[in-house]
Amino acid sequence: MNHIIQNRRSVRKFKLDVAVPKEQLDELICAALLAPSAHNNQPWEFIVIRNGEILNRIAELLPNAAPCKTAAAAIVIVALPKDGSLEGYYPQECGAAAQNILLQATDMELGSCWCGVWPKENRIAAIRTLLNVPKNIIPFCVIAIGVSDETPCPRKIPDIASVTRYI
Repeated sequence: MNHIIQNRRSVRKFKLDVAVPKEQLDELICAALLAPSAHNNQPWEFIVIRNGEILNRIAELLPNAAPCKTAAAAIVIVALPKDGSLEGYYPQECGAAAQNILLQATDMELGSCWCGVWPKENRIAAIRTLLNVPKNIIPFCVIAIGVSDETPCPRKIPDIASVTRYI
């Protein structure tokens, strides 16, 4: 198994006052852009936040976003549904982009934590208002990024037989 996949863990506490350079944030966005999407539709945009006040506000608004309090940055993935429609594969595509960011962060020895927004209407509305996101665009998730100040326990791989069915 790939060590990056095996070592990826959700980091909820980051070292304060340790910045993540723009070049590294750009590298994370490049990883997201390499995610698969139906017909190469790429129904996403990325909002990179390095402003501490906004990061704290996200932590206050979203019940699962406490990691933003200590994060050096966050990447907000926003979905661009075709014609503003709820049809299509944008949830899967944005999820794949998020996973690429998380894996790339692990490879770069950065900590990361996926904080869900979509499909919770109250969370979507909160991020939409805070970041001035237009109504035809859907805030999908917030990914806190920084230098880890904790070492999460290694993940125990479940018994494959208990979750797999071969036909």
